[in-house]
Amino acid sequence: MELHQLFPQFDPELIEHLEKVGQLIEFEEGEMLMRPGQYFKNSMLILDGRVKLYREGDDGEEFFLYYLEKGNACALSMICATKNEASAIKAKAMSPVKALAIPIQYMDGLMKDHRQWYYFVLETYRARFEELLQVIDQVVFHSMDQKLEFYLKRQFDSFRSDKITVTHQEIADDLNSSREVISRLLKKLESQKRISISRNEITRLNL
Repeated sequence: MELHQLFPQFDPELIEHLEKVGQLIEFEEGEMLMRPGQYFKNSMLILDGRVKLYREGDDGEEFFLYYLEKGNACALSMICATKNEASAIKAKAMSPVKALAIPIQYMDGLMKDHRQWYYFVLETYRARFEELLQVIDQVVFHSMDQKLEFYLKRQFDSFRSDKITVTHQEIADDLNSSREVISRLLKKLESQKRISISRNEITRLNL
């Protein structure tokens, strides 16, 4: 897909500049895009695929943060690349991923010379901060039933579809739960006719 279709807020001059200085990179499903302690030389625009961002505790337990989809930018890579700081989280390709890597040396110029990029960066920060606040709110104040509903709504909205492809185990990993608990809660939602479940696929009915 063309860059202007994924990022319609960018004017032709900015798109031409990004295509000139950026490098197309690809990741296979399951490949790590970032690890704790890694320093960034680029900021990334996601052109295709899906990336999962999460923290991992000393015991190996995952704390899910959010997904990046095509048309998204990685706010963390923007921050770390600009300030020359190491990453504190992991990012893994959940499908084949294509991204445009913008070298760090062009960041200051983009912010200064292209107003659309400046506002895009601010909006990216704002959106991710709000999303993280929602995640924290769910973790601290809500039951697993509510966490699951919130998670599913985020996935439907993220894909802009009433049908998502995801396994019960993937949901359990993202929510720090067990497959058995998630399967039971999904069946409960299905019995309430709020979703329908088929093999590795969930459809929103009244959620």
